[in-house]
Amino acid sequence: MKQHLGALALLVADYDEAIAWYTRALGFDLIEDTDLGGGKRWVLLAPPGSRETRLLLAKAKGDEQASRIGNQTGGRVFLLLHTDDFQRDWQRMRAEGVRFREEPRHEAYGTVAVFEDLYGNGWDLLELKR
Repeated sequence: MKQHLGALALLVADYDEAIAWYTRALGFDLIEDTDLGGGKRWVLLAPPGSRETRLLLAKAKGDEQASRIGNQTGGRVFLLLHTDDFQRDWQRMRAEGVRFREEPRHEAYGTVAVFEDLYGNGWDLLELKR
């Protein structure tokens, strides 16, 4: 049996602003943007070189979902963006205005720094030790 996580849904306020931010600030590729009617779209993004897991942008519907934008996990880091070159990506992301909550730190598992997306969700930028 083979399985993998195909996509993770991320609540957003606006499809176009989210697409623009993730493609510019993080360098993600827009994989698909299909109009589903009624204001809904199927929007998939992926980090460069990613083969399986995608980020599905889900426009919040109603007050309950809108209240979760930027805080889907109660303030904990939500997503871990792995890289093969921490310094390259950290410098590029900072140049694009990405807000890091901390300076890079070296842990037993690798080099990591927490950053925020455009809505305030916490992410790890992480280069694992080889």
